[in-house]
Amino acid sequence: MKTKLCLTIAAALLSLSAWSYGQVGTDMKDAAKDTGDATKTAAKDTGHATKTAAVKTGDATKTAAKDTGHATKTAAKDTGHATKTAAKDTGHATKVAAKDTGHGVKKTTKAVGSGAKAGAEKTDDEMKK
Repeated sequence: MKTKLCLTIAAALLSLSAWSYGQVGTDMKDAAKDTGDATKTAAKDTGHATKTAAVKTGDATKTAAKDTGHATKTAAKDTGHATKTAAKDTGHATKVAAKDTGHGVKKTTKAVGSGAKAGAEKTDDEMKK
């Protein structure tokens, strides 16, 4: 009888152990499922955040390109205007300088011609004496 009692107790402990191991397996399975669900949610949220960031980066790049193009157009327009003004001013200064030079040459020629005439008359007078 002692043997039967020992065997019954051993069988009860053995079945309790098997049940405990079965419970551990279920707990591990549930933990793995929870981890998988959390990973899936995190991946989904990360993908959404990445997509949103890419869209915002694209919008910012588009705006920057537009602003750069506008600034370049304005700078080109201002440069063209400044070049036109400089050319006009240079042309005017050249015209004035040419006029002044012509006037100076005319005046000098007149003075030289007058001096030559006076010299010739003086020479003529001297020759008549």
